Amino acid sequence: MNRIEQLIQHYCPDGVEYVQIKDIAKCSMGEFVHKSKQDPNAPYPVYNGGISNTGYYKDFNSDENKVIVSARGAGAGFVNLIEQKFWAGNSCHVLSILDAQITSYKYLFYVLKGYEKELIGSQQKGGIPAVSKTQIETTSIPLPPLPIQEEIARILDVFTELQAELQAELQKRLQQYNYYRDNLLSFEGRDDVKWKKLGEICSFMNGKGHEQSIVEYGKYIVVNSKFISTQGCVKKYSDIQISPLFVDDVLMVMSDLPNGRALAKCFIVDRNNLYTLNQRICSLTVKNKKELLAKYLFYITNRNRQLLKFDNGVDQTNLKKEDILNIIVPVPSLQEQQSIVDTLDRFDTLTNDLTAGLPAEIEKRRQQYEYYRDKLLTFKRKEA
Repeated sequence: MNRIEQLIQHYCPDGVEYVQIKDIAKCSMGEFVHKSKQDPNAPYPVYNGGISNTGYYKDFNSDENKVIVSARGAGAGFVNLIEQKFWAGNSCHVLSILDAQITSYKYLFYVLKGYEKELIGSQQKGGIPAVSKTQIETTSIPLPPLPIQEEIARILDVFTELQAELQAELQKRLQQYNYYRDNLLSFEGRDDVKWKKLGEICSFMNGKGHEQSIVEYGKYIVVNSKFISTQGCVKKYSDIQISPLFVDDVLMVMSDLPNGRALAKCFIVDRNNLYTLNQRICSLTVKNKKELLAKYLFYITNRNRQLLKFDNGVDQTNLKKEDILNIIVPVPSLQEQQSIVDTLDRFDTLTNDLTAGLPAEIEKRRQQYEYYRDKLLTFKRKEA
């Protein structure tokens, strides 16, 4: 019998009571603070419900140890935990524990994180997707005695910390790679390099929705933002190739959450008849292969800074076709393009060797965490 089973046997052998969020926490909405009043040197982060803060402010309106839920936008329903004083913006529901002797804030975070997909799936439709205060307050969750809550939080903290360490290592390697890539692709002051709008040298195709055609094991890989952002580690499949893709097509993520890491991230197609393009992903195809190498196009467009500027750090970013095709890119000689590609390919291989499969390991740990979280948070319901 493990520790959790021992605690359940001791404290609640007949089952666990289920309560609504409003019975254990107060739910309040944050306040708007204009971007012009924020200061990167101010002490308190500003949160609007996303995974990271959207700026800094001189004052705070929420104490530490609060669970927050995104109120509006494509990420409405996203759950986060803030363990320092912060300013909650007007797109942020803040949950404050009513009695710390009854409910652990860490437990509330983990259990509500398990209901995140349900909250996101219950978004109110309309002009802007939203999750209301009532939807959060009426969410029913299991509430075991405090010692059980604390033990569950302790176990899940271990998984969370391991994921964070792996993610930090991966980010460090990617920063090194991006530094060298940016140096190689800097052509300022060069008179022998042509500068062209992307639309002059590439054709554009937008993806289509595959939600109704997803199967567990299909013939085609559905290229979505998760597939591209995890470098192909996370896959969905379809038996229908709604938007065919071909070798050397460069695919780009067009939509992401504020400060997300997937916006404008690219993937180059390596095989015919294997992929199909999902919505919010575009395909760029070289018009003239005697002028432009597809792999060079991949390197010059991947996370291009001209596109990242559309991310204001507050709202979901949705790149438009004209946003992408109007960026200006350098087009050196084919010989120089090939030299750059060879160098970056070697460095890319080195980076992947250094990371030793970190993206796959992170995904494996995430799945492990979700498995144990769901298992730990499944209780026999106590009869009324």
